[in-house]
Amino acid sequence: MEQALYPSIDGSREEREQFVGLLEELLTTVDEMKDPDKMTLGKLPDDPYANRDIPQQPGTMKKVIQELKELAQGHRFVNHRYVANASTLPNIPSLLGQVMMTLVNGNNLWDVEGSAAARAEVKLTRMLSEVIGYNPEKSGGFTTWGGQGAVFQSLRLAIARQFPDSNEEGVPPNLYCFASELSHYSLFKAMQATGIGTNHLIRIKTNDDHSMNIEDLQEKMEAVAEKGGIPLYVLASTGTTDTFGVDDVKQVKKVCTNIEAAHQLAPIYLHADSAMGGMYTFFNDYETEENPLGFRNQVIDEIKRLQKKFRHLRLADSLVFDFHKLGQTPYISSLFLVKDRSMFGYVDLNEEETPYVGNRGYGNYHTSYTLECSRMGSSLPIYASLIGMGVEGYQTILAQYLDVNIAFREALKERFSNVAVTNEVSPITTFRFYPGRPMWEAEKEGRMSSEEVTDINEYNSRFAEVLGEARDEIYFGNTSRQRYVAVTDREELESVYVQKFFSISPYTTVDRVPEYIDFLEKQMNAFHKSMQLI
Repeated sequence: MEQALYPSIDGSREEREQFVGLLEELLTTVDEMKDPDKMTLGKLPDDPYANRDIPQQPGTMKKVIQELKELAQGHRFVNHRYVANASTLPNIPSLLGQVMMTLVNGNNLWDVEGSAAARAEVKLTRMLSEVIGYNPEKSGGFTTWGGQGAVFQSLRLAIARQFPDSNEEGVPPNLYCFASELSHYSLFKAMQATGIGTNHLIRIKTNDDHSMNIEDLQEKMEAVAEKGGIPLYVLASTGTTDTFGVDDVKQVKKVCTNIEAAHQLAPIYLHADSAMGGMYTFFNDYETEENPLGFRNQVIDEIKRLQKKFRHLRLADSLVFDFHKLGQTPYISSLFLVKDRSMFGYVDLNEEETPYVGNRGYGNYHTSYTLECSRMGSSLPIYASLIGMGVEGYQTILAQYLDVNIAFREALKERFSNVAVTNEVSPITTFRFYPGRPMWEAEKEGRMSSEEVTDINEYNSRFAEVLGEARDEIYFGNTSRQRYVAVTDREELESVYVQKFFSISPYTTVDRVPEYIDFLEKQMNAFHKSMQLI
């Protein structure tokens, strides 16, 4: 009975056909819950968190599939109606890689235990190093738990490189890190976990394009150094979560170099948080004048703008590719990439600390320098996706996202007289509604009071609730901190609440844009009626 619950060990055709039949039944179950006019699978359950006891006896496979179907009821599905966040629809090559990952079930800590994933990891590290411009003979990388994992790993390297004794003695008390005020909260959490402390995180102002203000960075790093603090680490956001703001890595690197020289400091670690934007490096070598894939002129203009900044990611000490975002692979599949793999030596464990890993005698690939001990083989779905999509496949789908966002912005402003687009053209569109005419320029320039900005925030927050109630039809995103603006009646800045449109599905095409605009208009009319405005 027990063996019947496991795959065969001898390649039995009969047992394989039984397993494939179960997979077919599971796929059919999911497909039957799909509705192209809805964004969710099946029906929303009445009690999604009802208790369930562990059964006393083994269950039938039919029962297992039925239980899985119940769990999937109401789950969002990324068709053309999901335009909220970077939660992508995995492509078929990556799903095959995911299946292979689970079939071989290796621990990617060590190639003796996980040779398939280890080989894939080495291959894709080299592939992506060449895309970035790192020397693949010197670079290194490993899969980790998303952009958060990459930030944590990079901060750990930054500390250990400059203070090798910190692994044993603890972190010095005067270390400081720098990041955009719109950067992801990953660095905040990493500073908590490493013991540096979040009071030593210096927030840098942003420009209108949501990139880090270089002058403010220079001033604040100078101020820390002059007071005896040690500027340790700078996080450059290359694709912020809400607005796709891209920091100028070349200028950030220049500031770091200047500070080092002026104060006789050790090299300051520069990490490019490219979790959101890393895939756009696939355009680094695209010939925009020849335009071999025939993109629209407006799309080419956007590609040129992105190229100017993403070509300089090679200057960073490390970066990350979150393939489960715009790379079209399943959660969780991220690659942390470092320019110089010798840095892993600063955080590697001694052999006596890993007595069962085998790095004393056999095996060729040991990753005892990672924070993870057990590591899933997520390099396999990443590698499969790279093989299946190729550079041109990625260029085509990423350009489609740009194209759809351009069309959405144009249609949005044409239909609504009370809306302002609040970020530069990018793969993401953020937009803000007003009770009357748009006042975005006045808000940006700091010509409105705190109360006025707060009232508009409340207006957008309440409208977001209306959109959320109808998310089964079309699911838009929103954020309560798209950027900060100055106000006339106090020194503190006010955050800005906006709606968000993010095209991340191959089924989200330009011809679908009128559906999104009609939906917004329908919900806006209902919102105004509920407020007795019309």
